[in-house]
Amino acid sequence: MRFDLTDLRLFLNVVEAGSLTGGAGRSHMTLASASQRVRGMEDALGTPLLTRHAQGVRATEAGRTLLHHARVVLQQMERLRGELGEYGQGLKGHVRFMCGTSALTEHLPEVLSRFLAQHPRISVDLEERASPDTVEALRAGLCDIGIVSDAIDSEGLECHTFRRDDLVLVMPRGHALAGRRRLTLAEVVDNEFVGLPADSALQQLITQHVRALGKHLAYRVRVRNFEAVCRMVEYGIGVGIVPQTAAERCARSMKIARASLADKWAERTLMACVRSSEDLPLNARRMLEHLIAPPEDATTPKK
Repeated sequence: MRFDLTDLRLFLNVVEAGSLTGGAGRSHMTLASASQRVRGMEDALGTPLLTRHAQGVRATEAGRTLLHHARVVLQQMERLRGELGEYGQGLKGHVRFMCGTSALTEHLPEVLSRFLAQHPRISVDLEERASPDTVEALRAGLCDIGIVSDAIDSEGLECHTFRRDDLVLVMPRGHALAGRRRLTLAEVVDNEFVGLPADSALQQLITQHVRALGKHLAYRVRVRNFEAVCRMVEYGIGVGIVPQTAAERCARSMKIARASLADKWAERTLMACVRSSEDLPLNARRMLEHLIAPPEDATTPKK
């Protein structure tokens, strides 16, 4: 049995993507090359590793065993890269990272830019996921670090405070509710809304709580980011729900009003979570330390 690291990473990517095409793309291979490598692994073992179905592929029992060992080997290699990287400039490392919409757009860009400037040999695979999906990915070993809402059950994970991230309602200044300082979702659910794409992590959270009220939001338009939400709101197209940080930033240049959401689920703290900081590869441990450092300390490289 001769599996190399490329084989193991490809197989991991195929299973995580749920398709050979997706796994090939993540591995920067052609589909033909990826298929040939997977067939070679199956031939070497004498048993199928994947079952094919209409939606893609799933790991067989043998495939799940290989998947477990592939994750262990690749994590060990990443740890080796981090530790040997202390002695020279020849090895690169990467960190697998998942987070929600708010962390991705409002909090991480500045933090990541400082970290990557201090560590030019490290790259980050950053993926937007809803908090429940991120927690499951952490437990399954699909990522090194995840940022999730403190409202999510994170039992079994090691969690550290990252940022406060309350949600607020933004409205045109002339809106009937513009004078209110606090509102509940139930009080505004019948308004017309400006929202994010349905697959964004924050939009999924909002949809979940709207459904709990037995309602559906009426969206006039969906846009890609918080600034665009606030711009549409400014022109009276509807109201929107965005993080407080985004609302405050946009309110400096846009004619919008904002009110805190009084619902408990909207009062959020973002947590940086890992399975175990002691077991993290060195590069991921460095990033975790950077994420949870006080803002005034985050710019100072560790010696």
